[in-house]
Amino acid sequence: MKTTVELFLSVFFLLFRYSVPYFVNVDAHAEECFFDRVQNGTKLGLTFEVIEGGFLDIDVRVLGPDNEEIITRERESNGKITFAAGKTGAYTYCFSNKMSTMTPKGVMFSMDVGEVAPAIPDGENHPTKLAEMIKELSTALVGVKHEQEYMEVRDKIHRKINESTNSRVVMWSFFEAIVLVAMTIGQVYYLKRFFEVRRVV
Repeated sequence: MKTTVELFLSVFFLLFRYSVPYFVNVDAHAEECFFDRVQNGTKLGLTFEVIEGGFLDIDVRVLGPDNEEIITRERESNGKITFAAGKTGAYTYCFSNKMSTMTPKGVMFSMDVGEVAPAIPDGENHPTKLAEMIKELSTALVGVKHEQEYMEVRDKIHRKINESTNSRVVMWSFFEAIVLVAMTIGQVYYLKRFFEVRRVV
C-alpha cells in the first residue's frame, strides 16, 4: 500500500512540475531555443500556440543531443509534438521567426517530460493494475490541462479579434456619418445657389 501511495504522489508531483506553460516573444529574423536534459527512453512532449503577431504562424524545430533535427514544422499556428528520447542528453526546442520581416511573434508553450520506464529486477512483481491506472490518469490530466490552456488562449485571441473588428466598425460608421452630413450640407448649399435669383445691375 505504501508503494502505491508513493507512486501516486510522485506521478502527481511530475504532473504539476512539467505542465507549467511558458510565454516567449520571438523577434523578427530571430530564433528562441529551450532544452531539457533527459535519459534514454524518456517520453517528451511539446505543446505550443502562437498567440499574437502577423499571421499567427511560426517555425518549430526539435534537435537531439548531437544537434540533429528530429522534427521540423513550418508556419504552424499551434501543435503538439510527442516522441521518445533515443539517446541520453539535451533535447532542444527552437521557435524560429526568421521568415518574418518586421513582426515579432508571441508563443505560449509547455514542455512535458515523462518518466523512463523503470527496469523490473528479477524476482519482483510487475506494476499493479492500480499503478498503471494512476499513470494513465496522470497522462489524461496533462492532456486536459493543455486543452484548457489552449481554449483559454483561443478565447483571448478571438476576444482581441472581436474588439478590433468592433472598433473598426465604429470608426467606419463615424466616418460615414461625417461624410453624410458633409454631403447634405453641400447639397443644400448647391440647391440654394441654384435657385437664387441674381440681379443684373
